[in-house]
Amino acid sequence: MPDTLCRARRASPALLWALILGFGLSACGISPDRPVSVPDSSPATTPPVAQTWPVPVDDGPLPPAIERGKSRWVPVRWSELPGWGQDSLHEVWNAWVRGCERPVNGHTELCREARRLSIATAEEQHAWLHQRFRPYRVVDLNGVPPDGLLTGYYEPIMPASRVRTDTHRVPLHQPPAGLQRGQTWHSRQQIDTQPDVQAALRGREIAWLADPIDALILQIQGSGRLRITEPDGRENVVRVAFAAHNGHPYVSVGRWLLDRRAIREASWEAIKAWAVQNPSRLNEMLWANPRTVFFREEPLGELDARFGPRGAQGVPLTPHRSIAVDPQSIPYGTPVWLATQGPTLNIQRLVMAQDTGGAILGAVRADLFTGWGGWTDEAYTVAAALKQPLQMWVLWPR
Repeated sequence: MPDTLCRARRASPALLWALILGFGLSACGISPDRPVSVPDSSPATTPPVAQTWPVPVDDGPLPPAIERGKSRWVPVRWSELPGWGQDSLHEVWNAWVRGCERPVNGHTELCREARRLSIATAEEQHAWLHQRFRPYRVVDLNGVPPDGLLTGYYEPIMPASRVRTDTHRVPLHQPPAGLQRGQTWHSRQQIDTQPDVQAALRGREIAWLADPIDALILQIQGSGRLRITEPDGRENVVRVAFAAHNGHPYVSVGRWLLDRRAIREASWEAIKAWAVQNPSRLNEMLWANPRTVFFREEPLGELDARFGPRGAQGVPLTPHRSIAVDPQSIPYGTPVWLATQGPTLNIQRLVMAQDTGGAILGAVRADLFTGWGGWTDEAYTVAAALKQPLQMWVLWPR
């Protein structure tokens, strides 16, 4: 998703705090033998529990701890996972089967079994997990459970026009012709002011937005959905995904405003309010961030619309069941038991590590993908507010 600051998918996951404050955050076909079920919409943040499944008695000796690049995995018994047996596993199975489109090394057979279990009962799914996996508590390299952090990110939906109009004057561009990966191109200010640079981008406009800050949000997130009005008046919903950037460093406009005491809180609402009150300084703020992101347009079919953008693992993200992690602590494709209590969420559930981001660093650090929507939708409000303690356990094959 992750991010446009440090990866080729989407930028910064913790939208309100990490990305805006300038931390570089969270920027990749379904198996023909088993169709995958898909969620109708972003699931509720605290789905009702219909039944509790038994936790196995495992009195045998525990294996040794596993050392990762930035973490240590300490083996535990299933009974040590808070809330284990109370999760609706069918919800995470969507994310698991999508993740099996890019299976982790050594997980090919597990993925075949997971696909077959996509229509199994919850009891059968729990039994399979108990048989094939073992839980490990994620701690730091010294073996101490650190103070973990859970944040959230989402996929914005924004209105757009296919052609420039009196109200829609801010373009989203495809990469300029010949731009190479790692190449430094013109800055944001040069793109906005120099005719020769603008000529190099002419005809590469995907769509036009009404608000330059909305365009900046899309560039920071690295992907989003556009509700485009076509020239004939039809409305068409497409996805724009990260394609490249101009090679300049990312500078947070939120931090820029905070440093000048122009705003008191790092939120897009505060930034937009400042822009309305200071229209003559809008470009000064925008040009403080020289980085510009270029996009590619992707069709949004019925199946694609039920999932988020592709994360760093290369598979579509599932609302409330996909997380961004530090891949040096937890590999992509790993099932993770997540427990958090706070003012925004109180959940204990199984999720899949399928994304990353520049600010998602350390042993117990995750960014929860909350879905897609506009400013008033749950996906945005949960992602914007989510910043609370976290505990994590990985499920690793026996």
